[in-house]
Amino acid sequence: MSMASTDRVGVEEALRLQFEIEQLYAREAHLLDERRFEQWLDLFADDFMFRVPIAQNVAFNALEEEYLEDALAISWIHDDKPTMAKRVEQIRTGVHWAEEPLSRTVHLVSNVLIDVVESDDDGPLELDVKSGVLSYRHRLTDQEDTVVGRRHDRLRRIDDVWLISGRTLYISQTVYLGSSFSHFI
Repeated sequence: MSMASTDRVGVEEALRLQFEIEQLYAREAHLLDERRFEQWLDLFADDFMFRVPIAQNVAFNALEEEYLEDALAISWIHDDKPTMAKRVEQIRTGVHWAEEPLSRTVHLVSNVLIDVVESDDDGPLELDVKSGVLSYRHRLTDQEDTVVGRRHDRLRRIDDVWLISGRTLYISQTVYLGSSFSHFI
């Protein structure tokens, strides 16, 4: 376990935050793996945005250009919450070309580092959270995909509940070797 940054909060608050956020991520992983997608969507703020920028191989002295991140760059995924809700709705039809039958997945989240971005007298209001993720998918009899990457999330406290308001996933592959991005990473 990594401990939340204590720059803006004390050690006790940092430990509490670490526990809360790691529990949030564990709950998210279980909701996905149990195919409880509608409840999973409830973890996101209404203005949520999810991006998976494309990686490219670059020279050592150009690492800041490794991921295509400017506003006009193409991404593997660039979805807001309504688009993700439509993806859930499509999967629930039972006729989704790449998810019928549904994939079996395992999601792992680790190395959680938390920085408090904004706080008030009641405690932290907004967090930057970095983590490592692994998503394993198996479907039919012989299709397997593994996605490994680094995730950068923005979390916002609304009515004493942490919601994910932004997520960027930096996958380690420059060429996606899976059959599709139809499952939720």
